[in-house]
Amino acid sequence: MLFSQEKEQKIKQLSAHALRQIIRRNEFNDNTSGYAQGKVQGNIVILPQDWAGDFLQFCQMNPKPCPLIGMSTMPGDFLLNDLGQDIDIRTDVPGYRLFEYGQLKHEINDVKALWRDDLVTFVLGCSFSFEESLIADGIEIRNISENKNVPMYSTNIACKTAGRFSGDTVVSMRPMLAKDAIRAIQICSRFPSVHGAPIHFGDPSLIGINDINTPDYGDRVTIKTNEIPVFWACGVTPQLALTKSKPPFCLTHSPGKMLVTDINNSTLAIL
Repeated sequence: MLFSQEKEQKIKQLSAHALRQIIRRNEFNDNTSGYAQGKVQGNIVILPQDWAGDFLQFCQMNPKPCPLIGMSTMPGDFLLNDLGQDIDIRTDVPGYRLFEYGQLKHEINDVKALWRDDLVTFVLGCSFSFEESLIADGIEIRNISENKNVPMYSTNIACKTAGRFSGDTVVSMRPMLAKDAIRAIQICSRFPSVHGAPIHFGDPSLIGINDINTPDYGDRVTIKTNEIPVFWACGVTPQLALTKSKPPFCLTHSPGKMLVTDINNSTLAIL
């Protein structure tokens, strides 16, 4: 969905609750990076109850790519009141993915018609939350300045296996000057609930990325000659694990299209 620059700026100034309302009305289905500044954004995984225990253990054993910040209180509950006013997980994410037996079947704008009484929702911390602190420190975030989705890549960094879930880590990448990369490590170490410090910087091939200019998810961004790529563990990791474990039914967010909560990013910082 394309907006004029003026309208885009107006939407970026909306509160998290107001943003969710226009998402619910299907008036906004874009990437959420840079929107509702100051508020925590989350990756979404929704599974049947008989798969939820294994996934919870997978998150607990892999907190860098899967930092759990919230979940539904009981199966079938689609309201997430602990994360914000009137959050309906069936409608308030700009884009969803439906997986069946590990295969991506559809990308859709709401999941009301697919909702079931046995579904359990997991909300995982998102790197969009720490971008605000990096920008405040004067570090350019290229995906925001170029108005693109952050580039994401599959790697050869194995996750710890939990029950039926296993797989490799997906990372998000932001190019930076070396001095800014060092500062980013310092800043993001304060935010373990939203992926924390980078897990790699420099040569992409060392973590199994063969072509930095061809992301597996998201958009390509400019990498200048004096910059190095900096990689964070990414909440798309569970989607890769889902393709291996093959649950009969699963819903996730579309990459870059997050649940925007009412939680302040500052509350997740470790001082």
